[in-house]
Amino acid sequence: MQIQKKSVVPAIILSLALFCVTSLTAQVEDPAWKRAEHLKRGINTSMWFAQSPGNYSVEKLRTFTTPEDIALIQKLGFDHVRLGVDPVPVSAMLRSENPPFLVELDRVVDLMLEHHLSVIIDLHPESNFKSPLFTSDEAVERYAVLWSHLAKHFATKDPEHVFLEIMNEPEQPDAYRWLGIQARISESIRAAAPHHTIIATGAHWSSIDDLLFTYPIALSNVIYTFHDYEPFPFTHQGAGWTDPRVQPLREVPYPSTPDAVDANLGQATSLPGQYFVEEYGLNRWNAERVERTIEFVSKWSTLHHVPAYCGEFGVLRDHADPTMRAAWLHDMRTALEKNHIGWAMWDYQENFGLVRKQNGTTTPDPLLLKALGLTASTN
Repeated sequence: MQIQKKSVVPAIILSLALFCVTSLTAQVEDPAWKRAEHLKRGINTSMWFAQSPGNYSVEKLRTFTTPEDIALIQKLGFDHVRLGVDPVPVSAMLRSENPPFLVELDRVVDLMLEHHLSVIIDLHPESNFKSPLFTSDEAVERYAVLWSHLAKHFATKDPEHVFLEIMNEPEQPDAYRWLGIQARISESIRAAAPHHTIIATGAHWSSIDDLLFTYPIALSNVIYTFHDYEPFPFTHQGAGWTDPRVQPLREVPYPSTPDAVDANLGQATSLPGQYFVEEYGLNRWNAERVERTIEFVSKWSTLHHVPAYCGEFGVLRDHADPTMRAAWLHDMRTALEKNHIGWAMWDYQENFGLVRKQNGTTTPDPLLLKALGLTASTN
């Protein structure tokens, strides 16, 4: 297949120019506002159709997260699932009529819809997939073609309940370039699935900072997502795959004060690490601090007349005090709901998980259910 090369720069100019003529009337007519009501309380299903490169066998896809799990998600009171999907096996649909990965994806999406769960199809690539997009317009066009095929595939699904998310955490260092890329990809999705709601995001890690820099795409029917893991010293304490300053931390307290983090200062293995911990204490993270950060998302949403959505928030459970973990999740959830922002916790069953699976039994964490305003009843 020959790919026509197109610069992302004109897409940036077009997006910004058309944004200038948007009006309050668009909010009333834009279906994204109504459809955002289907994304009030959600859960991420990680390490299933994404984040497991080379391990997408049919057996794994059918047993890692099961029909019983999907039924449980619905019974616990969630209204949607954010389903991460690796674009690499999806690309097989360009070469094969019925690739097993896509067959299984269809099965799962249909099952979620049958359980009255809305579904976000979140293209969730690995970092090495994203990096060519940093500089290559040809890579952008390949991604646009991929999305065109995937959007066409899902165009027959109910547009009220199936959402198409452009990319998880783009890692794009050039935020202006990401505006153009996102505009280009959204055009491709909209052409193939004209009635479906697109979910867009800010550059880099999809943080609140990234969202506040973002200008809306020059299209209606778009929801804008962000991820919030602040304060990072608490939510990622002990994590071995990210900022090295969090790796030695254990039992980091929440809420934070300078006195409360004294014990954690001794865990830090470097001067930057000690400053990282000290700053967390001085910042006095608590429910009020969490709410004030979320208020900026609400202000951005109001300013641009577009709905916002929190696609990820969570706490690594390995080294966090369970009660404090639940307290932060409660504060995040209530701040989001106070600002009329839907959310999806990260995640269902992995190391940020809501449930634990052992000896064939799946057990939801009652502290987390309460923190999320859900019920422990599964009857």
